[in-house]
Amino acid sequence: MARRVLKLASLTAAASGIYLYGNKFLDPSDFGVVRVGRTIATTALITYDYLTSLRSVPYGSEEYDFLKSQVHLRSAERLRKLCCVNRGTFIKVGQHLGALDYLLPEEYTRTLKVLHNQAPQSTRQEIEQVIREDLGKEIKELFMSFEYTPLGAASLAQVHKAVLQDGRTVAVKIQHPKVQAQSSKDILLIEVLLLVVKQIFPDFEFMWLVEEAKKNLPLELDFLHEGRNAEKVADMFKNFDFLKVPRIYWELSSSRVLLMEFMEGGQVNDRAYMERNGIDVNEVVSHL
Repeated sequence: MARRVLKLASLTAAASGIYLYGNKFLDPSDFGVVRVGRTIATTALITYDYLTSLRSVPYGSEEYDFLKSQVHLRSAERLRKLCCVNRGTFIKVGQHLGALDYLLPEEYTRTLKVLHNQAPQSTRQEIEQVIREDLGKEIKELFMSFEYTPLGAASLAQVHKAVLQDGRTVAVKIQHPKVQAQSSKDILLIEVLLLVVKQIFPDFEFMWLVEEAKKNLPLELDFLHEGRNAEKVADMFKNFDFLKVPRIYWELSSSRVLLMEFMEGGQVNDRAYMERNGIDVNEVVSHL
């Protein structure tokens, strides 16, 4: 069995290499050996665990259910760690998996939900690099002040509070610098591995995740698309005076940088925030 898993890992690496070299749109040199090796090793280990841990236990027995839960838990933790170290697209996919309560075992969704709070943060140098490359100026030229500690960080980007030279306070959404370059390659790697897993486990039906990522991720990585959607939503709901969509500052926006009107607020499910600020919870629910 161990030989089978090692063979699986070798075949997967070879298939990935052939696929990459045969695709003129991808540069194999961008695919970090450590990054790919880590992903293949994690997939092989999870596969090996499922193949060996349950094979000698009667299906449907209490012991089988207990061991299956333990394998789910170990595998979910390995997957979580892989997402955290590979970052970017992997965290995005992991977050998506964590929300599939209606499809995945509870051990997976419970373990992967924490990825919503473990998004990576770009360094000061990386932030300055993206601003310089996309807007053509240094941060000190564009802003009177800029808070380098982000207000929030997600799998693809993070948001900073800043003040423009004319005194306007803005929210600056900045994409993590390596995400765009790695995204297509990450999706390809995930697709190849899932195809291999499906060969071993024919009932595995999660290839739709790859198709969804192929379709939606390029749109999410284009902040100009997001800005246009914001304006579209603002126009669609312009008759609702209780709803405010932040204004987009197009002159300082790009596919990786989005400048928006800064607005104070709390989360829509933060009842304590509403009570502290005299906001009628029932009125908010009614408006929603």
